[in-house]
Amino acid sequence: MFAVITDGSITSFPKGNKGIKIGDNQYPAAIYTLWTEAERNAIGIYTVVINNTNKKDDEYYTNTNQTYAYDADAGTVTASYGTATAIAIADANGIEGLKTKHKRIIDNQCAGELAPSDWRVIREQETGDAMDSDWKTWRTNVRKKCNAMQTLITNAANVDALATLYAYVNTADEGDPEVYARPLGEFPEKE
Repeated sequence: MFAVITDGSITSFPKGNKGIKIGDNQYPAAIYTLWTEAERNAIGIYTVVINNTNKKDDEYYTNTNQTYAYDADAGTVTASYGTATAIAIADANGIEGLKTKHKRIIDNQCAGELAPSDWRVIREQETGDAMDSDWKTWRTNVRKKCNAMQTLITNAANVDALATLYAYVNTADEGDPEVYARPLGEFPEKE
């Protein structure tokens, strides 16, 4: 992304795929790819530097629109985000909060884990043929894990605590191969 600076102010944001007219001069689109930054700066075109310092994960926060600033002393144009606002974690005024949404996602994942073996339950109910105990144990463990995940989500104190449940971290001891896990955990796999 580029910005045109005229008389110390940002006047436009050319896309960089078309030529541009500055004053009486017409410049080809090649100035964005073939010219050096210094050559572009000399005619008032600057590459916009994105500052993501205040940008937060869109799943958990509403970010502001970017604001643009030209620093004549540094010779830079910067796009910055303002302070992000946390999305509501709890339901309010008929609007679902993040906890409800995330618990529904876990419910759907649990159902997806169990669905391929549901036929075993139906067969047992319809014909009396007993389901293998390993399958029963695994299905019970999946439901227990689902409940444990939902409890962790329910107990999250704020948006950052909720986001931390999903963050994978290296849990290996120093010197051991890296092993990544998240506090929320994973559903058990059927062996």
